[in-house]
Amino acid sequence: MYRKVARLFTIKTRVEAFLIIYALALGACSRGVHYLDQFPGYGGWMLFLACSGAVFMAGGKVLDCLKYEKAAREAQASQVTQNS
Repeated sequence: MYRKVARLFTIKTRVEAFLIIYALALGACSRGVHYLDQFPGYGGWMLFLACSGAVFMAGGKVLDCLKYEKAAREAQASQVTQNS
C-alpha cells in the first residue's frame, strides 16, 4: 500500500520534471517580487537572482537524476535477462 502511495510522488518522465520545474520557477519569481518590494534596489535584485538561480540548479539536478535512474533501470533489466 505504501509503495502505491510513494509512486504518486515519484517523478517518472521528463514531462513531469518540466512541470515541476515550471511550478518551482513560478514560486521563485513570486518570492523574488516580494523581495523587490521588501528590499528595493541592489539587494532585492540580488535576492531575486538567487531565487531564479536556485530553480536552474534544482531543475538541472532533477533532469540529471531522471537520466541516471533510467540508465540504472536499463542496466538492471539487462542484468536480469542475462541471468535468466
